[in-house]
Amino acid sequence: MCSSEEADLLRLEEFFSTTLARTNSLILQPLLADPEPSDPCGRACLRLLQQLHESTQRLWEVTEQSLLSLRQRLDHPSSMSLEALLLLNNADYVQQAHMEYIKSYTDCVVMQAFQKVSEKRRKYWKSQRKTLQQLLFWASSEGSVGTMLCQALRQPLTQHVQKYAHLLKALRSTLDEHHPAQERVMEAVTLFENLQSFMSQALDQAVTTQALWHSLSSRMRDVLCTPAHRLLQDSQDIPVVVTPLRAERVLLFDDALVLLQGHNSHTFDLKLVWVDPGQDKCVLRILTPEEDFSFCTRDPEGQVVWLWKVTHAVCQALRGKKDFPVLGSGSESSVPPDCRCVAYTFRHEGRLYQATYEGDWYWAKPHGKGTLKWPDGRNHVGDFCQGLEHGFGICLVPQASEDKFDCYKCHWREGSMCGYGICEYGTNEVYKGYFQAGLRHGFGVLDSAPQASQSFRYTGHWERGQRSGYGVEDNKERGERYIGMWQADQRHGPGVVVTQAGVCYQGTFQEDKMAGPGILLCEDDSLYEGTFTRDLTLLGKGKVTFPNGFTLDGSFSGETDKGLYTQGVLDTAALPPNPSSTRKRQLGLGAFPVESHWQGVYRPFQDFVRSGCPGELQEALLGFHMQSSRELRESQEYLCCDRSHPKDCAGSMEDILKELLQYREPQALQQYLRKALSNPRHPLGKLLRTLMLTFQATYSGIGANKHLQGMAQEEVKQHAQELWAAYRGLLKVALQRQGQTLQEEDVETRDLQVHGLLLPLILPSFYSELFTLYLLLHEREDGLYSQGITSLSLFSDTKLLEFLDVQNAPPPWHVHVPGAWLALLGSLTLLQSPGPLCHTAVEDHFLQDLMASPGLRRHLWPLKDLWLTSNQRYSLVRDKCFLSATECLQKIITTVDPREKLEVLEKTYGEIESTVSRVLGREHKLPMDDLLPLLIYVVSRARIQHLGAEIHLIRDMMEPIHTGGLHDFLLTALESCYEHIQKEDVRLHHLPGHWNSRELW
Repeated sequence: MCSSEEADLLRLEEFFSTTLARTNSLILQPLLADPEPSDPCGRACLRLLQQLHESTQRLWEVTEQSLLSLRQRLDHPSSMSLEALLLLNNADYVQQAHMEYIKSYTDCVVMQAFQKVSEKRRKYWKSQRKTLQQLLFWASSEGSVGTMLCQALRQPLTQHVQKYAHLLKALRSTLDEHHPAQERVMEAVTLFENLQSFMSQALDQAVTTQALWHSLSSRMRDVLCTPAHRLLQDSQDIPVVVTPLRAERVLLFDDALVLLQGHNSHTFDLKLVWVDPGQDKCVLRILTPEEDFSFCTRDPEGQVVWLWKVTHAVCQALRGKKDFPVLGSGSESSVPPDCRCVAYTFRHEGRLYQATYEGDWYWAKPHGKGTLKWPDGRNHVGDFCQGLEHGFGICLVPQASEDKFDCYKCHWREGSMCGYGICEYGTNEVYKGYFQAGLRHGFGVLDSAPQASQSFRYTGHWERGQRSGYGVEDNKERGERYIGMWQADQRHGPGVVVTQAGVCYQGTFQEDKMAGPGILLCEDDSLYEGTFTRDLTLLGKGKVTFPNGFTLDGSFSGETDKGLYTQGVLDTAALPPNPSSTRKRQLGLGAFPVESHWQGVYRPFQDFVRSGCPGELQEALLGFHMQSSRELRESQEYLCCDRSHPKDCAGSMEDILKELLQYREPQALQQYLRKALSNPRHPLGKLLRTLMLTFQATYSGIGANKHLQGMAQEEVKQHAQELWAAYRGLLKVALQRQGQTLQEEDVETRDLQVHGLLLPLILPSFYSELFTLYLLLHEREDGLYSQGITSLSLFSDTKLLEFLDVQNAPPPWHVHVPGAWLALLGSLTLLQSPGPLCHTAVEDHFLQDLMASPGLRRHLWPLKDLWLTSNQRYSLVRDKCFLSATECLQKIITTVDPREKLEVLEKTYGEIESTVSRVLGREHKLPMDDLLPLLIYVVSRARIQHLGAEIHLIRDMMEPIHTGGLHDFLLTALESCYEHIQKEDVRLHHLPGHWNSRELW
């Protein structure tokens, strides 16, 4: 059965539904029937009435749905439970419809919409006065039409909600404690009681706000009168004094704080208001993005009221909805958060004038991630700290003349670019490097536009936005590369110019031009020492040394288009210069020591280590990866700064330092350094890649000049020292964080670690450019060596062994083999099928006689290793003897590590001795007289290209610890073989001769 309270609810809903329908037809529809006003205020009021009409219709529909569920319950109580009623089952839905109506109604009250609209049809509403009185039978009929309209639209709702709560309470009292609907009814009672309180507060605020407008001037009323405003506190009720700003009156609305001074007003969005009560109980500090002021009250009680009101108003504004049921109530925190995410447009003159910031705030300052947009199209998105750009950020700056942008992807510090950055300019120039105070500073690379008329690339040091210090510039238009010192964006100080034609200049530059004496080296090793014009033309006293040794000493003059004139002495008596002396003509080493070359690369890392490797500076040092500026330019409105973080690739700095301590043993350290150097996101890997960039910029392309080989070689060694120092710096910081100290290392220990541990690890990164320089430097010697190899390749194995043995037989035991025997040996044909060599009686007798010859080393020949076919002879067999040693030596070109190359050489020596010992049937140590001819044989059969370049690179880069040892001995033997093979093409015409191996040492 249904209770009487349920029947009362049904009648209440029927009465309210009828009232809403009558109100809509008798009041709202006539109000909306007027033509659209021409004035802005009238149009605004009309829109508010339309919203009220829609809310009324919505509330009526919800009431009808509730009425339907009540009728179903009363008609069929057995099939529909009490808790299925809309009032109980979906009370929030019903409440929401009431709250929408309350908001629409109070908006109209605040804006005096009823009074303003009814005033225009005064006669009509005067004729409807009796009808309105019927709707207001419970109230006084006195007052204006506008007042009567307000009451007609408010009273039915207030009475309806009040009766709702009363009837639901009565219904709850009729239910058993364990009734299924008990909890639902209780929730509905609470909800409608809260709705009653909410409605009471909303109506009071609306009436108070409406009354406020009458106390303001028309100018202030036009500025402040908006439907959303609700007055919460007025300084006329609780006085405050504002300092340092001046304000006659302070108004606290539910969404803004307003200071009035004469005809001016300062409005502050509550979402961007921070309140600090401070220590003074009568002072309240207010912080906003552009203003910082205080409220001073007469007594602590006044401060408490203002603090409570402002604090809760800020919380309510941040939540974006009114507190329910009243201000300050609800489950949410009543303390505004220090960090917020809001949009704000700056109004004061200054750097941010008219810029809109959208993002994170902390105590009235942009702090965290956000976006700044200026009206002129500038955009900055990234990290902020205390109101300034700080951390990673992307800035787009439009060019005034064209639809192009300068794109800065950089690290920022206190509002300026600082740290690593990539700048892509609208001119298509690109700069990648470091900044300080917004200017290029430190190491960086600037590339001109690909299609620029004067294409260039500068790789080097910058100071305050200008090229200064050591740097390398490629000028593609002139086809030359400058390597040297800069000052104030000009070549200034010692420098080297390398041209595409292979000509090299070295001298001192002043204001971008060479001045004073210098040297010029040509591709054919011609050398000029003297003075130049500013455009590198020979002028004044000088000396020319020609490749053939002739010298010309005198004065030079002339113009480019008229040739060169000289007056001096030509000396033709000089002997041709030693090739080794011409190889020593290296540029750059004396002009600027390698220690000073790339300080701009080392210094950021050194500063980072000295500061203790702070994690927040890790990305500023290491750089970053992200999308191209083209993508950013195409979607400025959705500018974002997503990029791969250093943690994604190499871990945080804390993890790197912890890992560093786990690998200090020699073998483990080598593995760790190999891994670190191969990772571009590791500090050591980043440093190595930057050094690779500088090396390529200097020595590849135009810079691949043999006269730069010495400087390149020393530069690689210097890089190894700096990388070892960088590792030691990281290790020192890691130990300091553990409360330990790093022991100092002596020079000898450091050199062993640099050459033995680090240099082999980094050499592959520079090997391509470095080995090219060695190839160019030793091109002539390698050419002679190649000719010698070609000549020796014409010999069969036995002929070559015999030739080398004869040439190397030490006097006076040289044995001349009769020509008949040699002819016989050359004409012997083996008629048996393929297999090991089998001798006839004649052959055996011949070989025994030959082996017994005291001057020849034929007992060392591995003839038993030869496998011949039926149509082969000794004189035709090639590449069979000492095959294992030959194949071993060929592996010398498969590695770039000098130590591994020396190990290959040692294994080759071992293979030669092993073969000889096997032939003799006993262990045999080869004396140098026996080793050299056999080693020459192996080298000639290995046919290693550019052996001279390989030998000199090994000599220059091998560890100092090997000097004077076995590896040094074997490398010297290989050098001797190389030198003699260069001469074999000549010696072949003077057979037989004498070759004393002792002369090699």
